[in-house]
Amino acid sequence: MTLSHFQYKTAVVVGGTSGLGRELALQLQAAGAKVVVIARGEAALQNLKGQVPGLHVIQGDISDKQAIYPLAGQVHSVLGHVDYLFNVASTLGATPLPFLLDTSCEDFEQVLATNLIGPFRLTKALLPTMLLRKQGTVVNISSDAAIEAYPTWGAYSVSKAALDHLTRIFAAELGEQGIAFLS
Repeated sequence: MTLSHFQYKTAVVVGGTSGLGRELALQLQAAGAKVVVIARGEAALQNLKGQVPGLHVIQGDISDKQAIYPLAGQVHSVLGHVDYLFNVASTLGATPLPFLLDTSCEDFEQVLATNLIGPFRLTKALLPTMLLRKQGTVVNISSDAAIEAYPTWGAYSVSKAALDHLTRIFAAELGEQGIAFLS
């Protein structure tokens, strides 16, 4: 698939104000996609919007359960429908990264809320229109830490391993209905 494939498509990039998410949003926009970036930081969103004319931004935190359906509503009001959802946002948790035994339950829960539960909830909120159209792609960005056991990367690694498996289950359940799931 080349970048020209994305011309006239719609895409949501969660965590698109820095790193991989930012570059992905810029490349999709340059390829002719209509792009919405969702991120927590309003200043970073406005900075990105100022640098990239035509890019749409929505401030929101996918780890916040109450934010998901309002975010989905905003996405649909801007895009109409979603062809691609890229779940890029993630957190490592407390730094310096502690051993798993020393990770507080609250820090563990926050990592799961951002890296696993948030993408799950947003995917569920955006899936109905994909299912109605019988097309769409959800890409969940993972890490080699989902496979390799790195000391002090426990919460992050667990969240990414679970995200990979979540992706495989969604693919098995919805693949025949025209929805692709990739990680």
